[in-house]
This record gives sequence, C-alpha cells and structure tokens, in this order.
Amino acid sequence: MNKQLYNTSAGYSSLSLSIHWIMLALIVASYASMDLKGLYPRGIHESEVMLWHYTCGLTVFFWVWIRLAARCIGTSPVVNPPMPAAQIILSKFVHLALYALMICLPMFGWLEISAQGAVLGFYGLELPTLVDKNKELFHLFKRLHEILATVGYFLIGLHAAAALFHHYFKCDNTLSLMVPRLRRPD
Repeated sequence: MNKQLYNTSAGYSSLSLSIHWIMLALIVASYASMDLKGLYPRGIHESEVMLWHYTCGLTVFFWVWIRLAARCIGTSPVVNPPMPAAQIILSKFVHLALYALMICLPMFGWLEISAQGAVLGFYGLELPTLVDKNKELFHLFKRLHEILATVGYFLIGLHAAAALFHHYFKCDNTLSLMVPRLRRPD
C-alpha cells in the first residue's frame, strides 16, 4: 500500500492530512464570509459574499464524503503515550460530532435555500432544489442552520483546544500526527 494514500499506525496519509487542512480552510472561509458580511454594503458585494459562503459550505459537504472514505482506508495512527479510555471516548464523540456538522450544516443551508424558492449555484452548476418553496420550512431550516453554525464554533474550538492540550500538557503525539513538523525527537 502507498503510504501517501493510506493511513498507517505510524501516521496519517498525505491524502488524509491534505483533506483535513483543506477542509479547515474551507470552513474558516465559510464562517468568515458570514461573520464579515456586515462589512459590505447591501447589494452586489453582499451577494458575492453569500455566493462565497454557499460555495465553501457545499465544497465542505462534498469533501467530507471523500474524507470519510479516506478515514476508513488503512488504520488510525497510534497515540503515544496512549490516552485514557475516557479521553478516547470523548475524542471519538467530538470527531463524530464534527463529521455530523460537516454534513448537516451545509445540508440545512441547501434545504434553506431550496425552501426559499431559490436555485443554488455551485461552480457554475445549478443544484437541484431539495424541497418546494415553503416559508415555514425556510424559517425552520434557517434556524437549524444558525444553531448548528453556533455549535460548530464550540466543536471546532474544543477540537483545537484538545489538540493543543495534548501537545503542550500531555506531551503526546496527537497534534504532531496532524502537523508532522511538530514531531518530537524520540
């Protein structure tokens, strides 16, 4: 097996590492486009910012499936020293919640736009509407999208804080598995 494509017990593959960091950049861009939307005057700039938000969010939605497939190939790297059972369970829960977020958040956004009666563009393609125009559904999906976006801040922050905690306080290899330049000499 090619170590560049498959995870091993010694580390993540180049494919897994690349997808992780690309998706982080897309998620940051998607969140930033919404958080910075108010800086632009209403009109053309606002619609461009919204298009950027939609494109980044839907790109995350499509990449997450590739990421899940890549995660299933090979094995997971070994954390040294090993984590206590409670931390392993919490880590699995947070990762599962992050994957659910990367699927559900863009999906609710797509449903929101569909229920608004709008067509969603994606790299020059018109994506199909998922539901008919419906004001009540629009408000429901909009609210769910906003709630999940807020939960996302917490999950992403928790994930980053845990990585830093493991690196600086537990002194294990958790962060260095995702950032190979941080590997400590044996």
